[in-house]
Amino acid sequence: MKLWDKEINTEQGILAFTTGKDPVYDLELAPHDVIGSMAHTIMLAETGLIGQDEAARLLEALDQLHKEAMAGELVLEQGVEDIHSQVEMTLTARLGDIGKKIHTGRSRNDQVMVDVKLFLRDEIREVAERTLKLAETLLNQAGNHRDVLMPGYTHMQVAMPSSFGLWFGGYAEALADDLTYLQGIYTVVNQNPLGSAAGFGSSFPVDRELTTRLLKFDELHISSVNAQMNRGKTEWYVGTGIGALASTLARLAMDAVLFMGQNFRFVSLPPELTTGSSIMPHKKNPDVLELLRGKCNRLSMVSSEVSALTGNLISGYHRDFQLLKEILHPALDELKTCLEMMNYVVEHMEVSKDILNDDTYRYIWSVEEVNKKVQEGIPFRDAYREVASDIDTGRYRPGGGHSYTHIGSIGNPGLKEIRTKLERAFGNFRFVSNEELVLRLRNYFSKS
Repeated sequence: MKLWDKEINTEQGILAFTTGKDPVYDLELAPHDVIGSMAHTIMLAETGLIGQDEAARLLEALDQLHKEAMAGELVLEQGVEDIHSQVEMTLTARLGDIGKKIHTGRSRNDQVMVDVKLFLRDEIREVAERTLKLAETLLNQAGNHRDVLMPGYTHMQVAMPSSFGLWFGGYAEALADDLTYLQGIYTVVNQNPLGSAAGFGSSFPVDRELTTRLLKFDELHISSVNAQMNRGKTEWYVGTGIGALASTLARLAMDAVLFMGQNFRFVSLPPELTTGSSIMPHKKNPDVLELLRGKCNRLSMVSSEVSALTGNLISGYHRDFQLLKEILHPALDELKTCLEMMNYVVEHMEVSKDILNDDTYRYIWSVEEVNKKVQEGIPFRDAYREVASDIDTGRYRPGGGHSYTHIGSIGNPGLKEIRTKLERAFGNFRFVSNEELVLRLRNYFSKS
């Protein structure tokens, strides 16, 4: 059943193809569709397009629908095209002609854009919360192993001394940077498209500023054309945020896979977090980290998928946009799972001590030897040549200890400062509680 039905019998094969997987993802949008409809109902009453008593009845019914949606009880009935149709038809079935008035002054175009925006607000909050949790776990590990030294590498060659305080802390700070980037995306996402209708405005006297306040959007998409052009652009923004986080997770996974190898043995996982081989009884494989790496490398391509889908479209609505859900919804689910799994792995990661005692790392203190000579008054380039000559002729004897004092070094990894940066990055989000939002909308006309 279609709201736009003009008694034209569209071929069933065409209907099945054009509907695709949309009903599956529409159910994820259901609570958000109801919330958007509640704000729209209040606006219709405030502008005199429907009566306040009608709006009150609609709000009561929508509140019940929201409860059903959250409980998974709101489903698409057989033949109903999308969640927008289902909500309107349910309201009509329960309220009669009042339900038919809910769509006044809006199009499915701005309706779905509101749903997407509200959905992404929630998804970004969940991603940010899990990112914060992982970063805090990394900082805890950094603090626990602050002074345990490990090799640092450039060009995959042993370079200079590092530490687990630096390594764990570095990834925690990278996630803080990712959160800062995601906060910018959240700000762009959190703009109200409602009232732009099909992308060209409405001849009804809709109050777009009111719905912006009601739905707690930070801003209003001012131009109706831009409001609709944000379909695709919004998903691309979020895709770049997914990619940023996925890149950090993939690199951490790769480090851990490498450092677990028998040639390194810097870190290890409990046997129950590893898998075995079908023929080699000694194997303890880091499959979980390899899959994290693979999944996150794939997630880094989400923004490219969105670009490929929407890159050559003119302004205005196109049915191509429907496919964005098939890209973004699974990607967000996978990213959240990867964040949770990486947190679990990092929590159980064990580190090796006395790594640098191995003769493999005997030259790792060469820079320290150069710096000592410089502090004795020898010009840096001359000191560099002297140490290089000692290495070449076999006269070099590795030193020990270090004099690193600046912030962000093995002597001062700056974990407190990274924690402050992390808390600030997360605290800059202005998340919205849907429970409070629904309650406020439901009681709008009963306020004193």
